[in-house]
Amino acid sequence: MKTAEQKTDIQQIITNKQQKRFIYKSEKFVPIFLFLMATVSILTTVGIVLTLVFETFTFFSEVSFVEFLTEKKWYPFSDTEASYGIQSLIIGSLKITLIAAVTAIPIGLAVAIYLSEYASNQIRKVVKPLLEVLAGIPTIVYGFFALTFVTPLLRSMFPSMEMFNAVSPGIVVGIMIIPMIVSLSEDALSSVPQAVRDGALGLGATKWEMTWRVVFPAALSGILASIVLAVSRAIGETMIVTIAGGSTPSNDWSLTNSLQTMTSYIVQVSTGDAGFGTTIYYSIYAVGFTLFIFTLIMNIMAYMISKRFREEY
Repeated sequence: MKTAEQKTDIQQIITNKQQKRFIYKSEKFVPIFLFLMATVSILTTVGIVLTLVFETFTFFSEVSFVEFLTEKKWYPFSDTEASYGIQSLIIGSLKITLIAAVTAIPIGLAVAIYLSEYASNQIRKVVKPLLEVLAGIPTIVYGFFALTFVTPLLRSMFPSMEMFNAVSPGIVVGIMIIPMIVSLSEDALSSVPQAVRDGALGLGATKWEMTWRVVFPAALSGILASIVLAVSRAIGETMIVTIAGGSTPSNDWSLTNSLQTMTSYIVQVSTGDAGFGTTIYYSIYAVGFTLFIFTLIMNIMAYMISKRFREEY
């Protein structure tokens, strides 16, 4: 006859088997669940791209593709003769992107090198969270910062500069992408094995020589990829350039005048300046598709650079 203790042990064994059976059954559903999530994300991406493509074709059924690429004026709201030349919007986007890159790359790389090679753990623990806070600020706040602080500051030094210009939003977009460059570049630098550093120092290199001539080239793939991704983020920025850049499509490369980028034009039309189903309405899809091509090229470049310069240890 079984004792009470033996009965408890048997019940415990039965309970454990039931739990393990439930866990095994659950394990079978995990890959299915993950596959469904991956499928949803892929289908969402395909749906977005197809929507963009179909609406873009609708636009080009009404406007010549050649005119879209070669015409130098972008006046879709003209009552007499509407003109759809994407060049002025592309030039506006490139001006903002170049100024942002000039602002962000030197600062971002300097901070990344400092955090990786020179900063103590205590300083790193303070600086990195602060940079993450910078990355979390809404872009509309950046936009008003550009309009109400940076622009008046620049105009006090350059009185001929217009209230809406390329420099102010370009600098602030650069400030916005600094955390991305710092974070990704610092990760790339930190991933270089300590043995590489010790070897360089053992051969008589100074710390700066070790950083610049050994660690930096070893992490070059990650650093270049971070820069390309950050520039890709800059070219697609919307709110900052909408608030501080103005809405004047221009074909010149002046940095002190008002301009309009691809994203700010999309915002202008999307907020009710054009009726649904009109040519102007469909033009935002053509502009969006152009922007999609730019960011796609940048992302492919980041992938190719990362693959080309990757160092394996």
